[in-house]
Amino acid sequence: MTNLKEVVKAEEETFDIEPGMDILKVNKKLALKNRELLRKHKVKAIDVMGSIGAGKTSLIEKLVQALKKKYRIAVFKGDLTTTIDAERIGCHGVEVVAINTGRECHLDANLVARAVEKIRLEDIDLLFIENVGNLICPAEFPLGTEKRVVVVSVTEGPYMVVKHPFSFMDADVAVINKKDLAKVMKVDTKKLEMEVKEIKPDVKVVVTNALKGEGVEELVDALGL
Repeated sequence: MTNLKEVVKAEEETFDIEPGMDILKVNKKLALKNRELLRKHKVKAIDVMGSIGAGKTSLIEKLVQALKKKYRIAVFKGDLTTTIDAERIGCHGVEVVAINTGRECHLDANLVARAVEKIRLEDIDLLFIENVGNLICPAEFPLGTEKRVVVVSVTEGPYMVVKHPFSFMDADVAVINKKDLAKVMKVDTKKLEMEVKEIKPDVKVVVTNALKGEGVEELVDALGL
């Protein structure tokens, strides 16, 4: 049984822009509108970014399990074409809207605005938005959330942070996941943490093993939840 509510598809998306307008500026204006709407309804929204396979969905599952007795939670799940992960999350008893971006490598503020129309903001306190698996494009497209989380895993190698600095510049929390595989992958999590702090000194860094739920309590604290 899943609480998958609906699927929002990017091919149905229309941006109201004039020729020659900067799409990033248009997106930023729409993101501000999203933030105002969410704040008006006292909904705390969190954008979760990271590469394919970093563990975003597993972390959100564990966060939902840890927090669903305290908050009324909804989740937007970005994916290119499927609803597989959205259905996974929905099995935990929270409302989920799947967003299929087709060929686009990121969510944008307009897609999020359309997803918001599918839920009753009066009925939720906390919204997790799982971005499409990518560490490049999502950084340029704010969605209107209160906080941004970047998830990387040790299985992506020792240079994942330094190769993608822009993803961490606007992050509030960075998660280094799959710590149980650090030794076999020959990756130093302390070094990754130091590299994140070099990019953004005030970011909070949490080291996790999402599958076993290790570090989830620390992540909840880092998010102020």
